[in-house]
Amino acid sequence: MKKFSYEAKDNSSGKHVKSIVQAESESSAAKLLLEQGFTPLDIKEFDESSSILQRITGRITTKDKIVFTRQLSTLLGAGLPLSQGLHTVLEQTENKKLRGVVDDIVVDVEGGRALSEAFAKHPEVFSKVFLALIQAGEASGTLDDALMRIAAQQEKDAAIMSKIKGALTYPVIVLFVIFGVLAFMLFTVVPQVEKLYLDLHKELPFITKVMVVTADFVIHYWWLIILAVVTAGYFLFQFLRTEAGIRFMDMFKLNVPLFSGMFRKLYMARLARTGQTLLSTGVPMLDMLRITSEAVNNTVIATSIDHAAEKVKGGKALSDSLQPEDYILPLVPQMIKIGEQSGKIDDMMGKAAQVYEDELDEEIRAISTAIEPLLMVVLAIVAGGMVGAILLPIYSLVNTISL
Repeated sequence: MKKFSYEAKDNSSGKHVKSIVQAESESSAAKLLLEQGFTPLDIKEFDESSSILQRITGRITTKDKIVFTRQLSTLLGAGLPLSQGLHTVLEQTENKKLRGVVDDIVVDVEGGRALSEAFAKHPEVFSKVFLALIQAGEASGTLDDALMRIAAQQEKDAAIMSKIKGALTYPVIVLFVIFGVLAFMLFTVVPQVEKLYLDLHKELPFITKVMVVTADFVIHYWWLIILAVVTAGYFLFQFLRTEAGIRFMDMFKLNVPLFSGMFRKLYMARLARTGQTLLSTGVPMLDMLRITSEAVNNTVIATSIDHAAEKVKGGKALSDSLQPEDYILPLVPQMIKIGEQSGKIDDMMGKAAQVYEDELDEEIRAISTAIEPLLMVVLAIVAGGMVGAILLPIYSLVNTISL
């Protein structure tokens, strides 16, 4: 079947809409639109090449997905039919790549597919958690509530990641400043000091010699340094894409000094929040564990969750299954145990998530506070070493001339 882009008048509201329809021919597309209550104004075959270009150059941000999800939830909650709600959201979507995705979803839904099936065709945009919540919402008839829960989950994840990135931005900026100072001194000031000593036939101090040799090596073999960095970066990148590399990086995050506490609380908050969202929407326990193990985005934590899932499948309580697993912090199974006793596991997981989210905020602030003086010390050492390498030979020359 072919795709046709169209502009039509909605007979019920009188509004003009633009979208895509899938049909055998242009006349079949027009007939389908008339059956759906639209009066076709313009129909033409859809140009796939423009869509491919948008997919390559565009990028769908978390904010785009949150706005899309909230808008669709509000429209469905107001009683609009799914197809009409999707058309309305499509008109309000500014991101070109997301518009292309929503176009495809509209075509699939109008062709008789379930909304979850239409979303599932775009795994690069919609996560498994997203799809599971949509499926649960369709099954229970609470699709608008499911969409609202998804939007809330996305907002919490985005807020946490934004705080972590903010905590890491300052150290990166300071490191760039340090390297900038080093480069400026090596390539401008140090050569002038060396020239001065050569003119006076004097021997340079040791620290200045080291800097002169370093500067000469960088100037004459810069291509070798770039080649080595690019090669090392390429092989590191390739390694980190392998199963062993991904596990190494995930294990590193959980044990790296200063940051390990932050990462552990991040994964616990993500585990508890995702589990709470899935269970409250009606997703079965084993499906919740399977989806959550992928949603935490850490293979080490995922392995612990998978082990717990096997025990739950064998009839063991979730709290007892998670208790002995590595890197599962104690509060999670403790809160789940209370939930098992009260029949409100989802509520208790939500409370555990809130505790870890609050602790994560404190951890990020503590890391930011600890990093600032540490970086200042590093910057002082580097700057002091550079100044010493430059001023020491100058003072030596002054003393020699004085004598």
